[in-house]
Amino acid sequence: MQRLFRSLKIGFIFIRYRLDTFFDALPLPWYLKVLICLMPWRYLVPARLPRGERLRLALESLGPVFIKFGQVLSTRRDLLPLDVADELKYLQDRVPAFSSDQAVAIIEKALGKPVSELFAEFDAQPLASASVAQVHTTVLFSGEKAVVKVIRPGIDKIIKKDVALLFTMARFIESVWSEGKRLHLVEVVGEYELSLADELDLRKEAANASQLRRNFDQSEMLYIPEIYWDYTRQNVLVMEQIVGIPVADIEQLEKHNVNMKLLAERGVEIFFTQVFRDSFFHADMHPGNIFVSPENGADPKYIAVDFGIVGSLTLEDQSYLARNLLAFFTRDYRQVAQLHIDSGWVPPHTNVTAFETAIRSVCEPIFEKPLKDISFGQVLLGLFQTARRFNMEVQPQLVLLQKTLLNIEGLGRQLYPELDLWQTGKPYLERWMKERVGPKAVLKTMLQQAPDWIEKLPQLPQLAYDVLQQSKQQQVFTQQMIVQQELKRQLDAKALRKKVFLSGAAILAALWFGYEPAKIVMQQLEWQGWALAALAVFIISR
Repeated sequence: MQRLFRSLKIGFIFIRYRLDTFFDALPLPWYLKVLICLMPWRYLVPARLPRGERLRLALESLGPVFIKFGQVLSTRRDLLPLDVADELKYLQDRVPAFSSDQAVAIIEKALGKPVSELFAEFDAQPLASASVAQVHTTVLFSGEKAVVKVIRPGIDKIIKKDVALLFTMARFIESVWSEGKRLHLVEVVGEYELSLADELDLRKEAANASQLRRNFDQSEMLYIPEIYWDYTRQNVLVMEQIVGIPVADIEQLEKHNVNMKLLAERGVEIFFTQVFRDSFFHADMHPGNIFVSPENGADPKYIAVDFGIVGSLTLEDQSYLARNLLAFFTRDYRQVAQLHIDSGWVPPHTNVTAFETAIRSVCEPIFEKPLKDISFGQVLLGLFQTARRFNMEVQPQLVLLQKTLLNIEGLGRQLYPELDLWQTGKPYLERWMKERVGPKAVLKTMLQQAPDWIEKLPQLPQLAYDVLQQSKQQQVFTQQMIVQQELKRQLDAKALRKKVFLSGAAILAALWFGYEPAKIVMQQLEWQGWALAALAVFIISR
């Protein structure tokens, strides 16, 4: 029943904000255009506000799941009309706040003391408000300036309803659309549910922040604020307050003479470092979570916040991804096709030549442009459309990575439109692959495994003896099996001879006693003849 009410609410909001107008410019079949024109609300509910504002208000009304979708869209200014992208950027940190009284009550209940005893100063006016939580500034008694992040009250119930609805929609699509199962929509929603659940537990976010802070300790590219664990609970997090310029505020960045080219390139390098060096990456890098230090514009440094969503890859996925990107940008389409098959992203029986040809037909037009003008978003879209023909399956573990890559690209091109994403990332990928498979990598692996080998070295004689004993026992067992099989064969042959003889005797007897001469013979046979016959039967049956 709750899903029904939620579905009705979504339909009501769709009508209220006249989102159907977004379909007017799409190349839809004529019958769908006629159907849309016949919808009665088009003539009863006027669309007074600009389309971008209507979309933003609709997403805000639908709650955190849809707000996050709008946040991702807001970073793709190359894919959206400018008026829509400008409006959606307000979803980053201007979501309507909840009351300060509720925030204070949550903090005091979580930490067990009044706010006046916890902090030297506390600003009841929120500094920022996002889809899942809002932030207040504070000062600790030790003098450090900090921020308090508080989970929205009741947000967990709203998220559960929205996720349940997404599951219903995903199952429905998989049941009625042939492409649905290949896309693993239910698994993708499941991954999204896990990431949202992680965001609702601020202890996990604090642990993620601590890990990233260790990974980029003393880094010139990225700063991660310190977590104050004594004040952190499941629904409350306290961390160091940072001073930075929002990365989307181009005017302020230019006013501080920030080197925009270096800033954009460092954003790409941070992404590749997190993915390939650490296999632990910030997966929610929209502009609302990224700031730039104003201290030195010529040597800019990023500051990241909001670590509720992080991602990681296995060594196998790292390797296949790096090799795919390198092969793609060297136009080695055969290698791209083979890697997709080797990694299990497409079925093993896929025709490599046909897949290579399909990839080439999509990618070659893209490479007619300068590398700096190539959009990863367009590449992914083209490969996705091509892969449908070859039953390519969506890899749930790569969904966060793809989302993060799109965020990084959109952010980089916003900062520096001439950014050559490939030229920036290629040297890093080549260096990583060389370190992964080169002589140094082999030596490093051997040195890492040496303690295990030394520990197991005294056990080698016993292990060798056990292997030899097992081998000998296996040989004995095999010989016994051969003897048993031969004995069984002989017994089966003997049984078969008995059956053949008795069957033949029965047939002859039936034939013989069916005639009159048999009676005459029986009358004349003596007991000696019957004894000899019985002896003959016994000998033959053996």
